[in-house]
Amino acid sequence: AVVSTQSTGSKDKKVMRTAAGDVWDDPSLLEWEDNDFRIFVGDLGNECNDEMLYRAFSKYPSLLKVKVVRDKRSNKTKGFGFVSFKESSDYIKAMREVNGKYIGNRPCKLRKSTWKDRQYTVVKKKNAEKQRLGLKI
Repeated sequence: AVVSTQSTGSKDKKVMRTAAGDVWDDPSLLEWEDNDFRIFVGDLGNECNDEMLYRAFSKYPSLLKVKVVRDKRSNKTKGFGFVSFKESSDYIKAMREVNGKYIGNRPCKLRKSTWKDRQYTVVKKKNAEKQRLGLKI
């Protein structure tokens, strides 16, 4: 979940995420564009890095950013990453053309990133609506 809040202190924005009942501040989301088209790239091998991921998607002109997610302690890849595009047309082409292609030693699996669905305010609204309808949260 992402919540951007303005504060009067030294920090301009705070990014709140929620999953599995936990809420935490995630400043890494501030590195990404707000209105991008983001792809989740799964099944990445341990040899994969940001450079390899960039090369796999570099033919699309509106490519904005790539990131292979790594464990903070061991620095090993967690097996997934993200790619963002400015234009929806490049996003759609990449989803069709790169899905199943090898990045490193493994074929990747592409999915639409659901980072916006985990925004704290979005989750709160969904839960309030479920409660209003008498559904389980």
